Amino acid sequence: MEEVKEILKKAESGDRINLSEGIKLLESDNLLSIGKVANIIKKQIHSDNKVTFVIDRNINYTNICEAGCKFCAFYRGLDDNDAYILDRDEIFRKIKETIELGGTQILMQGGLHPKLDIDYYLELFRTIKERFEIHIHSLSPPEIAYIAKQSNLSLNETLIRLQQAGLDSLPGGGAEILVDQVRKEISPNKITSDEWLSVMRIAHEIGMKSTATMMFGSIETLTDRIEHLLKIRNLQDETSGFTAFIPWAFQPINTVLDSHFKVAKVTGVEYLKMVAVSRIVLDNVPNIQASWVTQGAKVAQVSLEFGVNDFGSTMIEENVVKAAGASYRVSLEKIVKLIKDTGRRPVQRNTLYRELKEF
Repeated sequence: MEEVKEILKKAESGDRINLSEGIKLLESDNLLSIGKVANIIKKQIHSDNKVTFVIDRNINYTNICEAGCKFCAFYRGLDDNDAYILDRDEIFRKIKETIELGGTQILMQGGLHPKLDIDYYLELFRTIKERFEIHIHSLSPPEIAYIAKQSNLSLNETLIRLQQAGLDSLPGGGAEILVDQVRKEISPNKITSDEWLSVMRIAHEIGMKSTATMMFGSIETLTDRIEHLLKIRNLQDETSGFTAFIPWAFQPINTVLDSHFKVAKVTGVEYLKMVAVSRIVLDNVPNIQASWVTQGAKVAQVSLEFGVNDFGSTMIEENVVKAAGASYRVSLEKIVKLIKDTGRRPVQRNTLYRELKEF
């Protein structure tokens, strides 16, 4: 207990937390003290009592994926009966509806599709930009690396060409846990942790911003979780390119990982501790985002007392997490009310955290 107090005192004073100290915080049962310090640190960064969110839509343009990750219930094989690629008219309909609902961003993520090379994405993004005024926050690092491989291009050239076609920023998907021993078990056909970081480094170097994520609660250790945070922190020291960090809990239903390992679902307490420790360790990442899509609205609301300053997205549409059994839905009106009920000020933002409207 005394050791945890000293670590929290150190963090509150602005000194960095190291690997062993981060592990001790995750091992501790002193949730409220950890949350209190995380909230103090949050207020040092965000002193205006605002909670931000973005109105957007997740458009899963395909569910065909060669990776076959054991934690994923969404992917399908090329010949599966329910495999799909959305046609352009359907994508455009979804974007038009998003804009009509006040949306400013689309998040397009799919799978590692063996028949899609860079030309598909270049044409798609160009056409979207010609038709709509919308921020394209799309393609996770595994998708970028796969497109580069399929197209015989370097990561740098791939990202530059996609950026020129209209790709504005990258989501942090595909990070899972940035420890290769874990990745070999849960996603052996996906890129390594260094490759994930390389995609993000290059994106930041050419002027793109991105988010970072962590999927926790599968088979990783507490040490793995802190190593993941430190890798994000180290890259942020280099590039300052991450706008936000989003830790979200593994959803086991309908996944191979669940049938093999019988993974227990992450509790609300464990989630709150993880977001609080993330806020404490990631002293150089400005925003910590709630994950109501996996935890539900009430836990996300409580997380505002544990270092979280951003409620994430209204997610007009979401399919990947839903396929794994999490079907929480939260309307714009509900998000505004949840924030106001804590005495905070709800503010709609854009992808790059510019404030658009206070409610």
